[in-house]
Amino acid sequence: MSRSPAPLIPNYNLFGEAGDLPDVVHCETIETRSRLHDWELAIHRHARLHQLLLLQEGGGEVSLEGARFALPPGTLVNVPRGVVHGFRFEPETRGLVVTFAAEMLDQTLRPGEGLREILAEARVMPADPEAAQSLTALLNAFSGRDFARAQILRSLAGLVLGQVARAMAGSGAASDAAPAPELLARFEALIDTHYLQHWGVAEYAQALAVSAAHLSRLTRGATGRPASALIEDRLIREARRNLVYTNLPVSRIAYALGFEDPAYFTRVFTRATGLSPRAFRQRLAQG
Repeated sequence: MSRSPAPLIPNYNLFGEAGDLPDVVHCETIETRSRLHDWELAIHRHARLHQLLLLQEGGGEVSLEGARFALPPGTLVNVPRGVVHGFRFEPETRGLVVTFAAEMLDQTLRPGEGLREILAEARVMPADPEAAQSLTALLNAFSGRDFARAQILRSLAGLVLGQVARAMAGSGAASDAAPAPELLARFEALIDTHYLQHWGVAEYAQALAVSAAHLSRLTRGATGRPASALIEDRLIREARRNLVYTNLPVSRIAYALGFEDPAYFTRVFTRATGLSPRAFRQRLAQG
């Protein structure tokens, strides 16, 4: 394992900034995207997306936060949101990539069960046979348009995430991991606890016993974004999740998220996503 210097890192959204919830999950083969880029995907990160890659035939190399790992057949790669990564594949490599929006993980992974914390660690590991089978089933279900497709995708997504988390918990392969900084993990856990209370950066920094400036330097280095953006992003993710998975009126969603004025909530949501809450919901209904 070798380490390389980190260049300027682009932040990509697979589905587009305003429309990254067009489906329950997104599935594609490794060759679909890699063939277009001469089998090499330069380093980048996803602020709102979590990815699993299963390499079935061929080989290559992955970079995770500057650490490089070989990818022999039968390898599974867990890439949490915000983790800097890039891939280089041998021509004609076969495998699949499954992408989960952050809202999907918020909906599926319950607090207190430990899965969220385990899956927040980047990992390269031998693919668990059951997880590999479920990933293939997920790709097949994604490609179809049969009745109950969305429900089957949700169920398979939960199964895959549980199987991968269980395999990661059992492997304990610290040498094949690129863990997030411990303070960042604590910050994100605090956000999950207090985002409905609309804590500011100073309040989170005080709870973490660091300065607000230090906290924002940490998040910029790890994710390319200031601490305030991560705080707002959690609120926006919950708003989007409610807009997608419930029929609640926008005003009810605003109040549930701790906004005293639904009009102000609409302004915050529109600034963050480029669409008003109603327009966001309408676009998803059309897609």
